[in-house]
Amino acid sequence: MNSVTLVGRLTKDPELKFSKGNGSAVTTFTIAVNRRFKKEGQPEADFIQVVCFGKTAEATANYMTKGKLISLAGYIQTRNYEAKDGTRKYVTEVIANEINFLESGKKEYEPSDEERNSRGSEFTSNPDIRPIDDGDIPF
Repeated sequence: MNSVTLVGRLTKDPELKFSKGNGSAVTTFTIAVNRRFKKEGQPEADFIQVVCFGKTAEATANYMTKGKLISLAGYIQTRNYEAKDGTRKYVTEVIANEINFLESGKKEYEPSDEERNSRGSEFTSNPDIRPIDDGDIPF
């Protein structure tokens, strides 16, 4: 069985491209995955190439940035090709079927001064969370 589950941090921003044939999205990136054991007190990491396709590729490229923590599930794929200089190159990469964003890649919501003043102490830094009036609850 060829199955991989990883949790790691992006080493650089994901790179989004579109295939020539059908124009489907392809995103490539590298994640740093910490090893369980440390060498001389310093943590070690493996740097793993990852490829994803379609909507997953677009979402990853649009919402994730360097340093953000992600988890992914997929499988290992190996391939080889002949480089322009005539040498044979071998590539091992993870093809991700599922990616979970464990940290937001977007900038944090920053309220305007007017919004901050109008909401006073009820203000929260998350724009999706709004205070409710208990009088509106039917029970």
